[in-house]
Amino acid sequence: MISNAVKNMSTLECLRSMEELWDVLCHNEQEMESPSWHGDVLAERTNKMSSGAAEFISLEDLKSSAYK
Repeated sequence: MISNAVKNMSTLECLRSMEELWDVLCHNEQEMESPSWHGDVLAERTNKMSSGAAEFISLEDLKSSAYK
């Protein structure tokens, strides 16, 4: 839900506010923990790359396949 104060802000004010929020989040000493499944996905991808089973495509191929 967006407050009326935010709705009434200019685009520049919104961007500045987002930058301030991002700066606070980036410098917050408490780190967010990654979900447990994230480690599993990274390990699986690392194993695929190490074994040669990983398949890679170019960015252009990815972009063109995303619009099919």
